[in-house]
Amino acid sequence: MSIVTVENVHKRFGDNEVLKGVSMSVERGQVVALLGRSGSGKSTLLRCLNGLEEIDSGRIRVADHDMDYDPAKLRALRQDVGIVFQSFNLFPHLSVAQNIMLAPGLVKGSSKQHNRELAERVLDRIGLLDKIDAYPDSLSGGQQQRVAIARALAMEPRVMLFDEVTSALDPELTEEVLAVIEQLARDGMTMLLVTHEMNFARRVAHTTVFMHQGHIHEAGATAALFSQPKTRELEQFLSNALK
Repeated sequence: MSIVTVENVHKRFGDNEVLKGVSMSVERGQVVALLGRSGSGKSTLLRCLNGLEEIDSGRIRVADHDMDYDPAKLRALRQDVGIVFQSFNLFPHLSVAQNIMLAPGLVKGSSKQHNRELAERVLDRIGLLDKIDAYPDSLSGGQQQRVAIARALAMEPRVMLFDEVTSALDPELTEEVLAVIEQLARDGMTMLLVTHEMNFARRVAHTTVFMHQGHIHEAGATAALFSQPKTRELEQFLSNALK
């Protein structure tokens, strides 16, 4: 059974219709790469899956939650659906541990000791346990982004969403963050990721979705889409992106 279902979703900002009847499904444990030019609707779709943008029509169901914009239901959804952005959004006045412990304490009401052990566990998972008491401004961009991923993992989500998480990083730090995401894929985490890292998408994603002008233009097994694109638009996109 699908863990993510999107049916005929429309979303507009004023006169600009960004999503024009998008439908897709994602199976548990699947890694999906969302590709497309800027403005194609991929980041908007990702934000709709976490309830950060309210759809105009259609249906979304994620991790057994039917999309409902009631605040209590959104909180329940976001316990199961984590999202990481290109900006790290860490609280500078809090240590790494405190950044990670904040949401489980507020949302789940778990004890400080439990949350500290949870922080240790997720930091160990991403290779940053030695930075547990450091502050964000002492970390590199790659380390800060890995902490942002750890913070999302601390909620023990069933689905992870990544929106261009490496676009603000230089190549060396990019590889550092991608290695963490690749390990999550090997661990069986269901993930949807918007990325311009074509080689990474080709290596890690089971399925690739190519968005063009608010539509899903092509979708299918990653290897097939990269090797034999069916439309001129995807062929041109890959030709430019893989230069």
